Amino acid sequence: MTRTIYEKRFDVFVAGGGVSGCAAALAAARNGASVLVAEQNGYLGGSLTGCGVGPMMTFHAGEKQVIRGIMQELVEALEARGWCPGHVPDTKQYTSTVTPFFSEGLKLILDEKLREAGCTVIFHTFLGSVTAADGRISGVTVCNKDGLHQVSAKIFVDATGDGDIAAWAGEEMTKGRPEDGAAQPMTMKMKYCGVDTGRLKRWVEDHPERFPALAPHIDLFSQDIPIDLEGFEEEFRQAKAEGSLSIRRENVLMFATGRPGEYIVNTTRIVDHDATNALSLSDAERAGRLQCAELDRFLRKHVPGFENALLEFTGPSVGVRGSRQLVGKYVLTPEDILTRRSFPDRIAHSAYPIDIHNPKGEGTSSTFMSEPGSYYSIPYSIMTGLRTANLLVTGRCVSAAFEAQAAIRTTPTVGAMGQAAGTAAAMAAAGDGIVWNVDVSRLQRTLAAQGAYLEL
Repeated sequence: MTRTIYEKRFDVFVAGGGVSGCAAALAAARNGASVLVAEQNGYLGGSLTGCGVGPMMTFHAGEKQVIRGIMQELVEALEARGWCPGHVPDTKQYTSTVTPFFSEGLKLILDEKLREAGCTVIFHTFLGSVTAADGRISGVTVCNKDGLHQVSAKIFVDATGDGDIAAWAGEEMTKGRPEDGAAQPMTMKMKYCGVDTGRLKRWVEDHPERFPALAPHIDLFSQDIPIDLEGFEEEFRQAKAEGSLSIRRENVLMFATGRPGEYIVNTTRIVDHDATNALSLSDAERAGRLQCAELDRFLRKHVPGFENALLEFTGPSVGVRGSRQLVGKYVLTPEDILTRRSFPDRIAHSAYPIDIHNPKGEGTSSTFMSEPGSYYSIPYSIMTGLRTANLLVTGRCVSAAFEAQAAIRTTPTVGAMGQAAGTAAAMAAAGDGIVWNVDVSRLQRTLAAQGAYLEL
């Protein structure tokens, strides 16, 4: 079997088994392509299973569900086994809904879905180099327990998050914001169990003035649904002044997972690090763990309900919001999002806001659409480069300006893009092998027929 993997020419090679890569692999396989997926971890799910990210947000624009298809299929599979409560209202209405889930369950669901679709998956596999000439990729060198081997395919899908294949194939890439190249800060997540939710909720409800974002929606917070909560600014400020906290942000952000007493804390902030540099990324992991240790002491002392909670884990890997971005056939702009531009080659919709964590420290800015419940479209042309005929890029490293990427980088959105990328990859593999020549009208009709939400 091992020799067969390296000797066979697959229709589609997907680099990265995160949610976007998995959606791409499933879509490609279901549309008739032979698919190989290479994942550096020992499990699928990317940031959701390898970095502790959660919940998924958001599938909705107000009451309207604008992301469906494969992503909704995954949610329903999780719900069926009690691993997800479904889409629930965001208790502070930063987004319309959030979708908590059990990460161990997601690993199993993704394994099953890709196996049923006929995808070949190799874990513990890193990319080493790309062989490209005359505007085409002929192979990718991978490194794993078999040593160094080259895999070949008709179409390559870069779902690495960092645009590794695109960069190594010679596509133009950017990093960070234009003025200084600084990326959004990384975060190491923390997951707790045994949090006294009743005590936490009573304290918040007794002090609504301390939670201005939550106060207008306190009725949602009082419901028996998983909560998300942002606050404790005064305690955070005092701890930083005393020197017991060094985290360069201003408050605590936490999300219930849907399992009783279990919370994800999204509060560490690792600035001035580069996810595409091995030494810098290694230092970010260490910095994240030190911040988690500080934060653990803070939570037990200052946040009601956390006094006796059990810290399940940090990480396991640091979470990266942004690194390389493709400069593709089209570069998505913040104006496209804010004006809700409708692209003729649209392949997905999203309602997540422009959400920028300050690359240099304190502060988070969010820009919403001009009308509640509004949403925007995402074009196929941000997934195609300018130089490589048989390459598609999906996930957070697509062709987008710094501010626009801050809106389209979250799980449901990158999953919707992944479904489009995989469908297009299968179409290109069955045709002339050129992703620029994919019939977009046919791609759109196929996506809609296969459950994706798409306004045509």
